[in-house]
Amino acid sequence: MPNRRQSLSTRSATLILIVLFSLAAYVAYTAFIRSVWAVPFEAKQVKNPLLLDPPSAAKQISPIFRDKCSECHGETGQGNGPQAKMYDPRPSNLTETSRFKDVTDGELFYVITTGHKPMPSYRKKLTDEQRWQLVLLVRYLSNTTPPPVPTAKPSE
Repeated sequence: MPNRRQSLSTRSATLILIVLFSLAAYVAYTAFIRSVWAVPFEAKQVKNPLLLDPPSAAKQISPIFRDKCSECHGETGQGNGPQAKMYDPRPSNLTETSRFKDVTDGELFYVITTGHKPMPSYRKKLTDEQRWQLVLLVRYLSNTTPPPVPTAKPSE
């Protein structure tokens, strides 16, 4: 009988380890997926159709930013709004030059348009023009200019 009892406890321990490993893998995968914003190549190629300079656009769109974005991104775009601590991942600091210098306007427009948990989609909440103005606001806050639009799809 001790053999059978040992066999049963070994199976139980193995099953528990498999469940724990599976749970850990799921949590790691979920954390990775939540942090990746996969922007289609075609979206990266889209150019901002607005001819406004970033400071002018920032002035025009700032009421919308305060209403729709500042609760998470903060009044000055530093990712420190009153609701920022509630989210994982935290809202982006829109003033980080290093973060936005290599991001195309099309990528920013795509992210604002489609959202990515915990950020909502603004496709139906804002017009195309308002979303493009927000792209210019990010350029203004981060003190960046759009990088050259990629012309060839990178090999995968």
